Amino acid sequence: MIIEFTVGNFLSFKENKTLSLEATNITEYKESTFKVGKFKLLKSAVLYGANSSGKSNFIKAMSTMKRIVMTSVEKTSASKFEIIPFLLDTHTENKPTFFELVFLIDSTRYRYGFEIIKSSIIGEWLFRLESDTEIPLFIREENGIGVTANFNEGSGLESKTRENALFLSVVDQFNGENAAKIINWFNHLEIISGLSHDNYRDVTFSLLDKKKSKERLLDFFKDLDLGFDQLKFRKEKLQENYSSIDLPSIHVDDIVDSLQGKAMVQISTVHNTYNENGKKVGSKNFNLREHESSGTNKIFDISGSIFHTLISGGILVIDELDAKLHPLMTTAITNLFNSTEFNTNNAQLIFATHDTNLLSYGKFRRDQIYFLEKDKIEASDLYSLIEYKEEGSNKKIRKDRSFEKDYIHGKYGAIPFIGNFQELLTNG
Repeated sequence: MIIEFTVGNFLSFKENKTLSLEATNITEYKESTFKVGKFKLLKSAVLYGANSSGKSNFIKAMSTMKRIVMTSVEKTSASKFEIIPFLLDTHTENKPTFFELVFLIDSTRYRYGFEIIKSSIIGEWLFRLESDTEIPLFIREENGIGVTANFNEGSGLESKTRENALFLSVVDQFNGENAAKIINWFNHLEIISGLSHDNYRDVTFSLLDKKKSKERLLDFFKDLDLGFDQLKFRKEKLQENYSSIDLPSIHVDDIVDSLQGKAMVQISTVHNTYNENGKKVGSKNFNLREHESSGTNKIFDISGSIFHTLISGGILVIDELDAKLHPLMTTAITNLFNSTEFNTNNAQLIFATHDTNLLSYGKFRRDQIYFLEKDKIEASDLYSLIEYKEEGSNKKIRKDRSFEKDYIHGKYGAIPFIGNFQELLTNG
């Protein structure tokens, strides 16, 4: 479970900016919170902002941190990191990028982070909370790595750690117990795109192969009224003469070789057919990919990740959740997470959207709503609605405000400034 994530000097983020999923003491929508020990956390957080405000960059920061953690030990001594700092300030373009996550494993709170440039790790740290006191497990600086007695699994591995390798990953390679738990936590942090979603379809297939999760998925599709009554599945092995791969022929042979003998899944949606009097007379199968809408395909593709996260009590991060989807579908997805009935394992959802309907109908608390906007030097700022003060006072925004109306009218910032198109056309 995530408590907070911080990024600094990365893409459009010049200063350190933090997204917190620790619930404040406000009273609305208590069902959108849960407790783990003494921690009260939020089930979801939503990111709003104009195009190019930094929403995707913030999610990319989470994805980049995970990728570095998961691939650090695979690099050679000459490998470099794909890190782009904030380039619009001469002071920051050569400074390290900052990543830090505060999270729970079981009921134990950890704080792990690192500072990084393209060629090396500049700093790295791991702390564990014990009896309200943060205990250092290891601290890495440019001149060396300090391992405490609370992290014996890392003792002696300092000299085996390259400049461009994370110490945490090295300890995991040597079967460190705590390091393995943390690496496993990162492995189960799922970050997906709401635009390019084809690659997530296999997760949906795997859940449809299991009776219990299949029933939940099919009920979900039915509730969304996607226009079909049933789904049919057919598995077939890829044969040497398989030629229906929709790619240039120059690549097909390599793909067929790599997939030879593996199962391919064909999915059909089942639609009713009717006679001239409107009476049901039969059914017809449609190929999901070819005949259904892009929105239906997206729902199918990402539903596996959604329900896997709900079932496992994991963490799902989605960029552009609302793309291709009707607002009621976006609301249905977010309601699954902000629910005591469906989210029984305290799964968490972080997502970016332009769908302002959620501000009225999504049942989001003020501490779940975040805004992003850029300042005059094009650096992204991140702030929650609970932090925002009423204009001309020091009072918080009241819970009975019309958040959607206020946001559209620019009360909270984080909206685009649209020019006068009528004047542009007139002058033309």
